[in-house]
Amino acid sequence: MMKENKSVVIWLLSGCLLLFIMVVVGGITRLTNSGLSMTDWHLVTDTFPPLTEAKWQETFEEYKKFPEYQKINVHNDFQLDDYKFIYFWEWFHRFIGRIIGMVFIIPFVYFLIKKRLSRETINKCVILLGMGAFQGFLGWFMVKSGLVNDPDVSHFRLSLHLTFAFITFAYTLWVALDLIYPERNSAILPLRNIARYALAFLLVQIIYGGFVAGLNAGLIHNHWPLMSDGQFFHESISLEKDSWLLRLTEGKSGVQFVHRTLAYVVVGFILFLAFKSHKFDLSKDQKTGITALVVIVFLQFGLGVFTLLYSVPLWLGLTHQIMAFFLLTAMTYTLHRLSK
Repeated sequence: MMKENKSVVIWLLSGCLLLFIMVVVGGITRLTNSGLSMTDWHLVTDTFPPLTEAKWQETFEEYKKFPEYQKINVHNDFQLDDYKFIYFWEWFHRFIGRIIGMVFIIPFVYFLIKKRLSRETINKCVILLGMGAFQGFLGWFMVKSGLVNDPDVSHFRLSLHLTFAFITFAYTLWVALDLIYPERNSAILPLRNIARYALAFLLVQIIYGGFVAGLNAGLIHNHWPLMSDGQFFHESISLEKDSWLLRLTEGKSGVQFVHRTLAYVVVGFILFLAFKSHKFDLSKDQKTGITALVVIVFLQFGLGVFTLLYSVPLWLGLTHQIMAFFLLTAMTYTLHRLSK
């Protein structure tokens, strides 16, 4: 890594860390059903939570006008202290989003003024800023779907919001890796192609992870390796919706079936990559990346199984999401090293 790029790399990796924290807090927000607590949002006045008991009560009364309270929490002896708990996680999630915006924009302007960025890096950073803005829009778009009639957000919008956060993280890491490893070597095409397929299936798996989360599909069929005693393909899948497209994208059983089946596909591609890699003379970085992929994918697979068997307790669901982040990190790093 060139010395003049060191501060830029630190900036980008700091952004990666904040994106990771953002997704972790987002996972807690989702698993604690806190995502619909802030029914209105203003860029300046909502920077901090309500500061007086009167303001808290006013905000709580506003929350009571929306479906989540009227259809669910009104029956659960839901009090102001309960509201403060869910409000905190949603507010904290949004607060980190603001911090990320400042961490990306302010240093970017500074590096531009100091002429520390190449034209290529400037173009990539502009894309990153656009991705960050779009992610903020997706968050609003997701929350809006749960404030109208249904007290649950659309699982499609939730998955889009989650997956795009993963993609933004991966792209930020890729830009940082371009600066850490400025040299350009010949790509190992057979391994690079396998890694690309593995990444594609991993992203689809993340999308379906969002579907499972949004539909609470992890709370049914809590068996493994079969969906129930004697059934790999549960009979309820074909009864949920009118078409196979809807059954596999909107039905709880169908979505869980795809998610658990794709897990085998992702593991298979990574094992195939590791097997094929023995035929090539790899650098230390490439070997490290592939080894990390194998270790992490088995950890993630095991976490997925236990998360299902124990019906998604908070700590296991969150750990499973965190490990998905580590898996995407290892996948991005390995693909970069095999490509450049």
